[in-house]
Amino acid sequence: MIDLRCRYLGLDLRSPLVASASPLAQTVEGVRRLADGGVAAVVLPSLFEEQLQREAARFHELAEAGSESFAESLSYLPPSPVDQDAPHRYLSLVARAAAAVDVPIIGSLNGVTPGGWVRYARSIQDAGARAIELNVYHAPGPPSTSGRDVEDRTIEVVAQVKAAVSVPVAVKLGPFWSSVGEFALRLDDAGADALVLFNRFLQPEIDPETLTTRPSIDLSSPVDARLAATWVSLLHGRVRAQLAASSGVEGAADVARYLLAGADVVMTTSALMRHGPEHAGALLQGLSEWMAGKGYTSLADVRGVMRVPAAADASAYERAGYVSMVRPEAERPPA
Repeated sequence: MIDLRCRYLGLDLRSPLVASASPLAQTVEGVRRLADGGVAAVVLPSLFEEQLQREAARFHELAEAGSESFAESLSYLPPSPVDQDAPHRYLSLVARAAAAVDVPIIGSLNGVTPGGWVRYARSIQDAGARAIELNVYHAPGPPSTSGRDVEDRTIEVVAQVKAAVSVPVAVKLGPFWSSVGEFALRLDDAGADALVLFNRFLQPEIDPETLTTRPSIDLSSPVDARLAATWVSLLHGRVRAQLAASSGVEGAADVARYLLAGADVVMTTSALMRHGPEHAGALLQGLSEWMAGKGYTSLADVRGVMRVPAAADASAYERAGYVSMVRPEAERPPA
């Protein structure tokens, strides 16, 4: 009997397969389809602080436009657009999705200011999210901004959000920090309950015919998993925080690779968008068959089998692996 149960962010999950944030989870019906398809938890799309700021600005303009002639009409407008009106749709989705399915709902937040992160994280928690994922997607702006400054701001946000909420907090970050490993250790010290590796950045594409730019993102492929798997294998056993692997999951073998590297859970979006939410069932069936064929009966038997050994010098280990790839006759690092 294969046991796929696991724990992530303090939650008891029926399997390690989690639906990461995607358009599939923008509605309650979409969340229901994901849960029925077999995922063990659903991460909702991120609530962006800029969305709330824009809505608050529009509200302010509306109020100012009629203030001279119809001042009495302002009494009909709610008093705090940022705190009440703007996040209403998102918080409603959190509450309705949590009530509609029997798998945990994880809220996702992308903030700009420390106060914004904290305020909306608390609101997402109160709406019924069982955990919160901080989607760290931040362009530092002026080229003079140092990498350490950007890191320090993120550490401050994590510490403040952790102090403001009682649910577990995961941090989803990209691979482009100066030292991913050291930054992961700092996030771990700041209290992050899990690290999600990695973000996929929405990058503009230049159209040379229309001389315009448009946001563009491609669905991931298995080759995109290699970077995340490398860092999962390096961080497993070196941080207290749990590790969620994201990107590049297409088939059951991709799920197995992440678990062997040391991931606590495996997240997928692109495969579910290509093949439909029911593809989750196929991934889990394939994982169970692979485990049975290898003689594994639980995820504990699989997790971290191919990690970088805790006692190994990670830099030397990775260097030796690189040399062995470009020079096949070179000795590979010990398992």
